[in-house]
Amino acid sequence: MPATKQRSTREAILERAVDLASEEGLEGLTIGRLASDLEMSKSGLFGHFGSKQDLQLATLLAARERFVAHVVSPVAEREPGGERLRALCDHYLDYMEAQVFPGGCFYATVAAEFDNRPGPVRDAVREGLEAWLGLLRSEAQAAGVEDPDQLAFEVHSIAQGANSAFQLFGDRKAFGRARAAIGRLLDAEL
Repeated sequence: MPATKQRSTREAILERAVDLASEEGLEGLTIGRLASDLEMSKSGLFGHFGSKQDLQLATLLAARERFVAHVVSPVAEREPGGERLRALCDHYLDYMEAQVFPGGCFYATVAAEFDNRPGPVRDAVREGLEAWLGLLRSEAQAAGVEDPDQLAFEVHSIAQGANSAFQLFGDRKAFGRARAAIGRLLDAEL
């Protein structure tokens, strides 16, 4: 199989895997399910990943890339600090509200699934979340926030609460509430 076709096949597999994992978790990913969904043979699909763990790790990386494309990249050209921090928060809520992942926030699903399971998958989930929280802390620090760790924690917690209310209860007002809460928090800090 030519390298470009192999790459596009792998990308199609990962696109489906990310969407499926956002709804059912990384343990819900199986070679059989993906092969069926993508109308591929199991052996053809397995050839792209050596193990279920390799599939899970590749799925995490693909999800992280999608998150960065929707939340981080659109604000990369802005000056570090308060303006970029506000834009990141807006894009974070937009990404959840727009259901960039069909199951809501991808990291909410997989963090709950792997938060107490040691191993490479948990480590990768943790690294992805730490990168996001680290970016929030960095922007808060650049904006002169007194306690950047606390601000990052609160922004993340409020957004995850909105995601949960939307996913679990279908509360369409949850993101508006989160925007108001984060707006008040940023107004008090900046």
